[in-house]
Amino acid sequence: MSTVLPRITDEQRRARLGHRHLLAPGRRAARVEGVADALVGLHASDAATVYLSACARLAEPSAGEVERGLYDDVTVVKLLSMRRTLFAVTTELAPYVYSSTARAIAARERATLVKHLHAHLPDWDEERLARTERAVLAALAERGEATTAELGKVVPALRDTMVVSPGKPYEARQSVGSRVLRLLASDGHLRRARPRGSWTSSMYPWALVPQLPELPVREAKAELARRWLASYGPATEADLKWWTGWTLGDTRRALADVGAMAVELTEGTGFVLPEDLDGGETAEPWAALLPGLDPTSMGWRQRDWYLSPGHVPALFDRAGNIGPTVWWNGRIVGGWAQRADGEIVWRALGRVGRDTEAAVAAEAGRLSAWIGAVRVTPRFRTPLERELAA
Repeated sequence: MSTVLPRITDEQRRARLGHRHLLAPGRRAARVEGVADALVGLHASDAATVYLSACARLAEPSAGEVERGLYDDVTVVKLLSMRRTLFAVTTELAPYVYSSTARAIAARERATLVKHLHAHLPDWDEERLARTERAVLAALAERGEATTAELGKVVPALRDTMVVSPGKPYEARQSVGSRVLRLLASDGHLRRARPRGSWTSSMYPWALVPQLPELPVREAKAELARRWLASYGPATEADLKWWTGWTLGDTRRALADVGAMAVELTEGTGFVLPEDLDGGETAEPWAALLPGLDPTSMGWRQRDWYLSPGHVPALFDRAGNIGPTVWWNGRIVGGWAQRADGEIVWRALGRVGRDTEAAVAAEAGRLSAWIGAVRVTPRFRTPLERELAA
């Protein structure tokens, strides 16, 4: 006898999204830490995304509030973690992210770097890598912070270079320093300090951080899954597996460890936390202009409930990175861009009503007000963004 599962509709999922992702106006946060925790983590592969994602959800958006969390109070830190992607997470959550995901990625990063060094620089081995890492840590302990180039002046080994992907169309020469600093950050020894230049800059110095505590891996995976379901649930097994980058076995074990309950979704079986079967959120009208790689836009593997498949070619690049999006009541309805003169422009991918147009225009004005004279070009550019920005 088959069991009839409780059903959660797409409309209910969209209502949850507006509330839990702090996109409905009445749900906006006062501090960047609240935004980071509500989304579990902020995508940080593009320096500007953290600011744009956070400010879209702050009651009083400002780059200064994001910088306070990242660089003054250091209550938000960046970790190479889920899907081998850089995320900004709160220091309270960081040990769970590190132990559940980042630590294994760091081990793979180290093995890959050692392999490349052996292949391209015969005088490099594990012992020399370890000596170089110790020298970097000692230099930062003395200086406080420094860029990779500045560290190369006191640790000459960092200036060595190697060819990656030789013979391929994308062959490139890469400094050992950039790989070593990235590896030390992956291991939880370093953090990215305040960038040189504006908040859109990727030219940042490095600074030491206290080593993150190592938690039992299974316990950490369960806690990360619990927090993700609280923010993104209901969601499918495939969604959680994709978002974390875990194996299917690890994903199923984490869902079982948090007692996740099965529910019926449009795309099949989904899961929610046992206390979250009836979310209780009501539909509140909201519009949002979210940046490329925003956690809401990239939060699920299966996206038909908030993104029309017909819109994908305009909004994604060839590698699967989403660009800037316009949202209305839990659906992506278009895209936006900033032109060279600073104007924020957008286009609907289909017919929208006057209420939608007015709400999106208000959000575009809100975005323009806090960005001011800063110009933002997404790291991963998409067809619609390029067209609008031209």
